Amino acid sequence: MVTPLSPPRILPSGDAAITVEFGREIDQRASERVLELDRALANTPIAGVIETVPTYRSLLVHYDPEQIGFDALGGQLTALAQASSQPSPATIRHWRIPVCYGGDYGVDLDDVAGSLGLSPDEVVRRHVAGDYRVAMIGFTPGWSYLSGLDPSLTMPRRQSPRLLTPAGTISIGGVQAGVQCLPGPSGWHLLGRTPVRTYQLHREPIFLLEPGDIVRFFAIDAKQFAEQDAAAEHGAIVAELVAS
Repeated sequence: MVTPLSPPRILPSGDAAITVEFGREIDQRASERVLELDRALANTPIAGVIETVPTYRSLLVHYDPEQIGFDALGGQLTALAQASSQPSPATIRHWRIPVCYGGDYGVDLDDVAGSLGLSPDEVVRRHVAGDYRVAMIGFTPGWSYLSGLDPSLTMPRRQSPRLLTPAGTISIGGVQAGVQCLPGPSGWHLLGRTPVRTYQLHREPIFLLEPGDIVRFFAIDAKQFAEQDAAAEHGAIVAELVAS
């Protein structure tokens, strides 16, 4: 007999959305359950559901209140959440993403190393050794929030956020790692840059990474970055999709 999973919290988010909450803190199992429910809704659509937005610990479900009410939808979401299961490992995508670390590409690498009592090379070694999981996409198009950062690399965000950081920035902040696609503000620590475009409007697919994907980084030099950046500018997917 299969023991049902614990029920999530069902919370109203305005008059046309529901938040399905699996926890109050960033937690691996809560994140897994968010993505399990998101997949279950994709496989078993509920009439009236318009869009779903996964986060670290909750799933936002937009719906049409003229087609389904809050109570009815909440009941169906609860049932799905308690019955959903993890995907087969064979269905999980694994990516290798190139990164040029340090120097002009990662202006915070030396400071991060000094704060942690490590050499810059050791920070890079630990960063590329990690198996990261895309927990959510947000903030700006293609901005990928990753769980799985080595605890030894955990450090508070910058006290003074930058108003502009480069496209392709690979950074860490708190217990998270991130892949930034477009230029934008950030309070995270910049370790390097990738030529990979996780979002490119006129490319297919437009969004490269999806929640649930596994990511590993590998180091490249400035010459390789320039070559791959030029290729990516013209639509090439310079990340490597590898077998699990």
